[in-house]
Amino acid sequence: MPELPEISILARQLQQEIVGRTIAGLEVLQPKSLNVPPEDLPLSGTEILTVQSHGKWVQIQTTAGWLLVGLGMGGEILLTDRSHLPEKYRLIVDFEDGECLAINFWWFGYFHYVTDLADHPMTASLGPDFMTLSLEDFREILRGRRGGIKAFLLNQKHVAGIGNVYVQDPLFNAGIHPLRTINTLSDNEIQVLWQALRGTLQESIEHGGSHWEQNLYGEHGRWDNSFFQAAYREGQPCPNCGTTIEKIKTGSTSTYICPACQPL
Repeated sequence: MPELPEISILARQLQQEIVGRTIAGLEVLQPKSLNVPPEDLPLSGTEILTVQSHGKWVQIQTTAGWLLVGLGMGGEILLTDRSHLPEKYRLIVDFEDGECLAINFWWFGYFHYVTDLADHPMTASLGPDFMTLSLEDFREILRGRRGGIKAFLLNQKHVAGIGNVYVQDPLFNAGIHPLRTINTLSDNEIQVLWQALRGTLQESIEHGGSHWEQNLYGEHGRWDNSFFQAAYREGQPCPNCGTTIEKIKTGSTSTYICPACQPL
């Protein structure tokens, strides 16, 4: 599933490539991904003004409103043309210059249109994008909370962009068990966690995102298993103390931890 690094990379590449282009038309093979009927999308002849990301969403501003793309459990946004379409796609946005965006959803995804961002419930309810948060912002968001720290970070209404892949090693690096309640965290632990989250997300961005995802040009990122310290290393020794890494259930997700370095 693409998370903050992959989506921010896609948004940056789209900003470079499609701003100023004019949309010629739209082909929809998966109407359920839309929030309005295809015939109600006023896109033909509109110009792309800007592209940005918020958490796991790409937000494309046109002269007629906003196109909001959420890849859900996975998918691709590829810049190509009609002669080089990928094997699988769910929507095509054609540009007047002959190129197009081929958008694919692996399971479910969203291609929504609104005239104003405030009118889109799914993104208007998102918390701030994590990479925009200062340490003091992060402290303030956690202030007064009593739930588990991992569940809090994965809740997009609190903080946008962090998923199960990118949350695990920061918790390990901060020495925090994923089921620790927020009110038990010290000021120093909060600072170390904020630094670890920023470091992991930035590291992935600098390496082109996850190896399992593709960018706008169909290239895979370079951030792969070799970067994991505890995540997905069940049965292997902890790089810090040698204790065997364990896999535990944390609500609807699993987490890989060192039971010695991350006591509950």
